[in-house]
Amino acid sequence: MPQELIDDFGRRVSYVRISVTDRCDFRCVYCMSEDMTFLPRAQVLTLEELALVARAFIELGVEKVRLTGGEPLVRRDIDQLVEQVGELPGLKDFAMTTNGAGLPKHARRLREAGLKRLNISLDSLDRERFRKLTRTGDLDRVIEGIRAAKEAGFERIKLNAVILKGRNDDEVVDLVEFSRNEGLDISFIEEMPLGDVSDHRRDETYCSSDDVQALIEARYPLFPTTETTLGPSRYFRMADSETRVGFISPHSHNFCSTCNRVRVTVEGRLLLCLGNEHSVDLRKVLRRYPGDIDALKRAIVAAMPLKPERHHFTTDGDVQVVRFMNMTGG
Repeated sequence: MPQELIDDFGRRVSYVRISVTDRCDFRCVYCMSEDMTFLPRAQVLTLEELALVARAFIELGVEKVRLTGGEPLVRRDIDQLVEQVGELPGLKDFAMTTNGAGLPKHARRLREAGLKRLNISLDSLDRERFRKLTRTGDLDRVIEGIRAAKEAGFERIKLNAVILKGRNDDEVVDLVEFSRNEGLDISFIEEMPLGDVSDHRRDETYCSSDDVQALIEARYPLFPTTETTLGPSRYFRMADSETRVGFISPHSHNFCSTCNRVRVTVEGRLLLCLGNEHSVDLRKVLRRYPGDIDALKRAIVAAMPLKPERHHFTTDGDVQVVRFMNMTGG
């Protein structure tokens, strides 16, 4: 069996994002509808199954694992999964994406269990606006979580901000300044057209990375770097700060040619591309052959030809993929 995952276009898969839950304590307007129906427990991978999936990918040469949701910190006993994955030999980068609200409770334990880096979603520094964007979120609690993560000693903490025209694009520079003051990195993300949201029309709220970069450079000139965290961010530096500014640009700067990522949904679907429905049911393998890591690895290797050359996102409001982002894994 090959010990590396290579797709039909010569791209090596070195990064897997594993969703541990479709549930979340927020209801962000670009991620899910206000009234969500969540999966029955029997359809969700167990912690043991999730750990085996991570181990299988690492044994196939994957170097980076990111735990996502929904919101991973609402999954019971998440720290036990972090500990199991963090101990796996060959893992070079272990990270989590979170909304930050659970970090006051969990940050220190996660760091002790082996988690190295955090991405924390933060789309606004205005309490009322933050509540509107998240529908249920408490900005003060998230800020408290950011401070708790800093105190816990993570190697690097990055903020993720989805910028929507007319919603929060006037806060771009404020978010950069907050990151500079807190000693954090930040990435600005173009909205992904996943799921049919009722809150807004995506063609009206689309804000390109170039627009965001222009807003920043009016205050802080940016210098491109070759730095990478194996993800899709293109990173820039400022002359007077250690903060890195990243842009994730699925529309304006398509990154498919260098895509090294796959995703595993909380149901165990191996998604070969965020913007396509090509997938393989790993849950079926896990439950037909319990504990058989070789069977799981064979299924993963056999899925590589399904990875398409590129996605075909548009900015006109058309939804090419009907699943919401919380179903996919952030």
